[in-house]
Amino acid sequence: MTEQELCDGCKARSREAYRELYHNYAPFLLHLIQRYVGDLEAAKDLMHDAFLSIYQKIEKFEYRGEGSLKAWLSRICLNDSLMWLRQKQRITIHSLDEELDADQETPYDTPQEETIESISEEVLQGFIRELPDGYRTVFNLYVFEEKSHREIAQLLNINERSSSSQLARAKKLLAQKITSWQRNN
Repeated sequence: MTEQELCDGCKARSREAYRELYHNYAPFLLHLIQRYVGDLEAAKDLMHDAFLSIYQKIEKFEYRGEGSLKAWLSRICLNDSLMWLRQKQRITIHSLDEELDADQETPYDTPQEETIESISEEVLQGFIRELPDGYRTVFNLYVFEEKSHREIAQLLNINERSSSSQLARAKKLLAQKITSWQRNN
């Protein structure tokens, strides 16, 4: 089925269309959710809940061309993941004083591009999942969702400077993990 046919089938409440929607998008959406929540079991639970919500809201979805369904599904899962993090109080944003201290920290060495390219995607994703929740959330929004610090600040109800600081700290931790991995391999 095309995206349009899939969307129309779901709106008509076709079980086949529901199954195909799940089959086509579940792996991608599970990966997206896990990038934010870190834990695979929590991500599976969130994805299950997201699909229940998707099936209920699909009638209101307006198809706008190829890719619009995937974007809509991603937005629902991203919003659900952020809400879960907020409810679990797992997004910790440091105070302004801590940000000022962080700005004065010594710079870190950025790993060479060849080093980064030699690491499997699975290992890199593991490093990202190991980041503290706040760092991981800002990093994912900035890198994978291509959100600006202004957009991240609005999504997380923080100021732009906190978003920038969280991203810098995430990059620093990732650089340290990559450097450590390089020494051990």
